[in-house]
Amino acid sequence: MSSYANLPAPSPEQGLNRYLQDIRRFPMLEPEEEYMLAKRWVDHQDTDAAHKLVTSHLRLAAKIAMGYRGYGLPQAEVISEANVGLMQAVKRFDPEKGFRLATYAMWWIRASIQEYILRSWSLVKLGTTSAQKKLFFNLRKAKSRIGALEDGDLRPENVARIAKDLNVSEAEVIAMNRRLSGSDSSLNATVGSEEGASSWQDWLEDEGADQASDYAERDEFTLRRELLMDAMDVLNERERDILTRRRLSEDPVTLEDLSQSYDVSRERIRQIEVRAFEKLQARMRTLAREKGIAGPVG
Repeated sequence: MSSYANLPAPSPEQGLNRYLQDIRRFPMLEPEEEYMLAKRWVDHQDTDAAHKLVTSHLRLAAKIAMGYRGYGLPQAEVISEANVGLMQAVKRFDPEKGFRLATYAMWWIRASIQEYILRSWSLVKLGTTSAQKKLFFNLRKAKSRIGALEDGDLRPENVARIAKDLNVSEAEVIAMNRRLSGSDSSLNATVGSEEGASSWQDWLEDEGADQASDYAERDEFTLRRELLMDAMDVLNERERDILTRRRLSEDPVTLEDLSQSYDVSRERIRQIEVRAFEKLQARMRTLAREKGIAGPVG
């Protein structure tokens, strides 16, 4: 599929409200129109048809992305990743299966967002197994189901129950619970006024069991981690150091610390970090295509 440089792109400068207004100008498709556009793409690789399919579903991608506001990541980047998943869905959509594109695209959008979250959080902190990924996205729901939403460590009986329900070890439950409710303060930061304040965790996407199971079964995370390590070669020494210390370390350093280390402003460090991350994502996509890895990689 050709580049979608002419798609509306969310950015901190533009503002989220402006982006949401921009994408509302694209009309929703009737079933017959959607089918004909999809056939034109499948049969003739008609990029105009594919473009219409993508733009008509940008609101769906944004809506799903808004459900992942609790991970402390820039909303514009989360929406961008959702759009990557949407484009992958359009590329692979088969209109002869008898269901609507939105139904198919939801899985690709969620998968793309979740992989972005896993990469951005910390490969070191989150682990690599399917069970650990499932635990990351389902721990809060599991705690809610058994009424164990108190702060701090879980009671032993609750740890045992969650470990059994999610098919992970008790040690993994304890460690992940501490990461999501203790050491990673960004998830516990208060949102809103004191009277109506809530935790960032209250905004976490409540993933259904089917989507979580489907995602956990995609046991390609180790391979994608290797992609990340290989892609690091595209960065120079300073970019690699800043990105690693900011996004891939157990204890991320502050912009202030790095600005002192490199004797530049905090804004300059932030710019280097963002640029390095963009270069890394682009390199990962290239390597994935070369190795024939299917699915969204970033």
